[in-house]
Amino acid sequence: MNLYRHHFIDGSEFAAAPGKQVCVGRNYAEHAKELGNEIPDTPLLFIKPATAMVAMAEPLELPAGDGSCHHELELALLIAQPLSKAAPSECRAAIAGIGLALDLTLRDLQSELKKKGQPWERAKAFDGASPLSAFIPFEQDLDFASLKLRLMRNGGVQQQGSCADMLFSVETLLSEISHNFSLMPGDVVLTGTPAGVGPLCSGDHLLCELEGLLKVETVVL
Repeated sequence: MNLYRHHFIDGSEFAAAPGKQVCVGRNYAEHAKELGNEIPDTPLLFIKPATAMVAMAEPLELPAGDGSCHHELELALLIAQPLSKAAPSECRAAIAGIGLALDLTLRDLQSELKKKGQPWERAKAFDGASPLSAFIPFEQDLDFASLKLRLMRNGGVQQQGSCADMLFSVETLLSEISHNFSLMPGDVVLTGTPAGVGPLCSGDHLLCELEGLLKVETVVL
């Protein structure tokens, strides 16, 4: 596996090396419902290591022999400066860029882990589990609620959603995360996925979009 580096859409590299990913589960009510999960009262957080990050534009290699692997398209936030115990109003200043991520999930394995009351990392944090797009430089006046996500699989719409439907806003998420885990330059925050997740198969063609801002095509090996 090639060493992943964060970069922007102009091809320039982000100065800090990739760190951890802090991910948010069930941040869209319809996604929680489609998997039969309760809607959380507070953000549901888990972490992926830097080794999970790969370039989304490269062909996706799925783990063999671990059951169904689902796609979960998400808005990704690249962190520019340390953030610890921050108020929501302080969080925008820590964002370097916005992009797209695929939170690849070994769904059969995750279901087994949930039944046993065990953590999800075996199902969500394997090598290559988090393909990332290039990042768009963040503008402080961006209205996150205006952002729309779409994933096309083999020419058909598979996932589509608006960040306006998040249960917890970007600022609320970053504040909550920073009170549990300090965020550092090079860390990435995944903000949850809209409904429509499903299994990937060898040969699938994916088009991932941040509407009007970013498009990434990739294939599943």
